[in-house]
Amino acid sequence: MGRIVCVANQKGGVGKTTTASNLAAGLAKGGLRTLLVDLDPQCNATTGFGAVPAAEHPLVSERPLAESVVSTDIESLSLLPGSRSVRDVERIAALSRSGSAVLEQHMAYGLGGWDYCLIDCPPSLGDLTRTALAGSTEVLMPIQCEYFALEGLTQMIEVIRDVMQARPGRLQFGGIVLTMHEASLELTHEVEAEVRDFFGEIVFETVIPRDVAVSEAPSHAMSVLDYAPRSAGARAYTELCMEVRDCE
Repeated sequence: MGRIVCVANQKGGVGKTTTASNLAAGLAKGGLRTLLVDLDPQCNATTGFGAVPAAEHPLVSERPLAESVVSTDIESLSLLPGSRSVRDVERIAALSRSGSAVLEQHMAYGLGGWDYCLIDCPPSLGDLTRTALAGSTEVLMPIQCEYFALEGLTQMIEVIRDVMQARPGRLQFGGIVLTMHEASLELTHEVEAEVRDFFGEIVFETVIPRDVAVSEAPSHAMSVLDYAPRSAGARAYTELCMEVRDCE
């Protein structure tokens, strides 16, 4: 089975979907069969590649996950669309809270045919995020280089540890990536120093700069690597892909 990477953070606006999408695109461009799973009811990862949200989320559908996968314009990159259905979210949450193994088995069997599977989670510590963590082999956490970067992070770490204890040897901490990095701001360097001092080697060397090209790319249904391949953001996500691959 390939690597299943859960991209999660309870805070919104930290570049979670952007990181999941561009990292998936970069891995696929490197020749790796990659699947991007949209578990966020906002469905930004889905629409960001020009796809249409599913009427029923594949995780609660009776169909095999592979039958719900759609192709993208990037060779080797596939997408499992998200759903905006409140009912689907409630069904996933109910299964998760009941301790049912249905979702976990569904993900384990359905997501094993790719070299990499990246799961874009909602900005919360709710049942959807816990479900994604339980079905993943590692978790990658984007942190914004701003004042409240570490706010609530303890709770996120506790949830990850709970899942690790429940599934010994299954889930690993893949790393922390600093996003929206502005080298000209003293605050950015203060936050970066604090995060690196506290978390040490699990923080990726690559930082993702604040780049307008990164923000514009989804509106063109493209990754930043295709929309602006010479931009600072594209270079950063390419370097992050190399770091992630080196962690194998």
